[in-house]
Amino acid sequence: MAKETGRKIIAQNKKARHDYLILDTYEAGLVLTGTEVKSLRMGRASLVDGFAQLDDGEAWLHNVHIPEYTQGTWTNHSARRKRKMLLHRAEIDKLVHKTQESGHTIVPLALYFKDGRVKVEIALAKGKKEYDKRQTLREKQDRRESERVISATRRRQRA
Repeated sequence: MAKETGRKIIAQNKKARHDYLILDTYEAGLVLTGTEVKSLRMGRASLVDGFAQLDDGEAWLHNVHIPEYTQGTWTNHSARRKRKMLLHRAEIDKLVHKTQESGHTIVPLALYFKDGRVKVEIALAKGKKEYDKRQTLREKQDRRESERVISATRRRQRA
């Protein structure tokens, strides 16, 4: 059997991009058990309530829901346990320094397979205020409307 290549998305946290201003992104490996990987291969996971925390120079991923593997036995994992993230020391040090600033946090953006290994994309983020969220939505709607008008005029020109 050939080894997997490329990037296969398992789960995305779309709400994070709405609720936070993304400042920087990192790719981290995850320390998982066998039943967790099997459950992820079935494409089942949720990043909605997930967050990352830095303790004693180690990065941990909390509240990411990976459901129990259905064919698992007594060796099955708990669905919301904390999982260790694998990052370079320089990245951890940078994140520790940045998260000490007011309002900065680390949120998971995506969970995916990369060359057969489970990776998580995390972001250094700053929480948006309510008016910032409305402004972002307004800009998105304006962009959609202008694209719609442009495509309509192009269609008319072709006809």
